Formats: sequence, C-alpha cells, structure tokens
Amino acid sequence: MLEFVPIIQAIILIVSSILVILSSIALLRLNDNQNNILYARIHILGLVDIACIISLFALSEPLLALTYMILAPLAAHAIANAYYYGEDKK
Repeated sequence: MLEFVPIIQAIILIVSSILVILSSIALLRLNDNQNNILYARIHILGLVDIACIISLFALSEPLLALTYMILAPLAAHAIANAYYYGEDKK
C-alpha cells in the first residue's frame, strides 16, 4: 500500500499543474475592455488557489494548506471589496 503513495502524489501534482496552466491561459485570453474584469480575474485565480491547496495536501503539508485555504479567499474578497468601493472606477 505504501508503494503507491508517491505515484498518487505525482498524479495529484500533475493535475494541479494542469489547473495552473489552464488558469494562466485563461488569464491571458481575457479582454481588458470588458466591464468588471477584476472579478473575472479573481474568479480564475481561484482555480490556482485550489490547485495550490491540493498540492500542499499531496505534499503532506496540511497546516500550510489549511492556512492558505483560510487566507486566500479573505485576500480575494478584500481586493474585490476595495475595487467595488474604491475611487478608481472607470
């Protein structure tokens, strides 16, 4: 049973890296002329957050993964809230 753990970890890391690559491509393909582009970018970066959390769990770092799981949505919400109530609207 223990000989399959590195194989499972490698598969999880490959899937996570594919999520990061797809998110990067999606960020590059977005038009900057759209309304509320910041919200779309934050949504796409949520995939990167999930991939990082899955990778940290696969690498046996549960405390770091849980900390990231708590802090990443809070930071995204703070950025979106600052943009919504900010003075720099177009």
